[in-house]
Amino acid sequence: MAAEAERATVSISITVNGVRHEAEVEPRELLVYFLRDRLALTGTHVGCDTSQCGACTIHLNGRAVKSCTVLAVQANGAKVTTIEGLAEGDALHPVQQGFYEKHGAQCGYCTPGMIMTAVHLLENNPHPTEQEIRHGLEGNLCRCTGYVNIVEAIKWAAEKMRREARGERREEEKRGEHVSR
Repeated sequence: MAAEAERATVSISITVNGVRHEAEVEPRELLVYFLRDRLALTGTHVGCDTSQCGACTIHLNGRAVKSCTVLAVQANGAKVTTIEGLAEGDALHPVQQGFYEKHGAQCGYCTPGMIMTAVHLLENNPHPTEQEIRHGLEGNLCRCTGYVNIVEAIKWAAEKMRREARGERREEEKRGEHVSR
């Protein structure tokens, strides 16, 4: 009986980076290990394994969560985005580009979690102050203590995203002018 319980699995279906995955998982399997070991999405790092460092941050149904605190079975039916799913083709997400432009990545271990947290922050607050950025990153630790460049990278990304949003509005206005003629 105990051996059967140890071998028990649960069927799950998770959409990760736009691709649906179905699997049998052991009920105690953490989402971070499902992503890394089964889907080979190793951009999601395991730092502390106790939700302290944020290296494992992903988006679960649009919210930034630490995947070391979520069971894979809890993500059944969910949409997950990992660092591998942010870029569109060869075009980096503005936050990824900001980390490149402002040297936000140092050893790089915390970078995926920092970026995923920053993307969620900017989606909810496109005009963050430096204090709001620092507060938003409180659940993510950088062992290199490179917070200055990380904050600069997020400020750079926020400005780029605002410029792009203004550009989209101009395109919409142009389309509106075209339609009205």
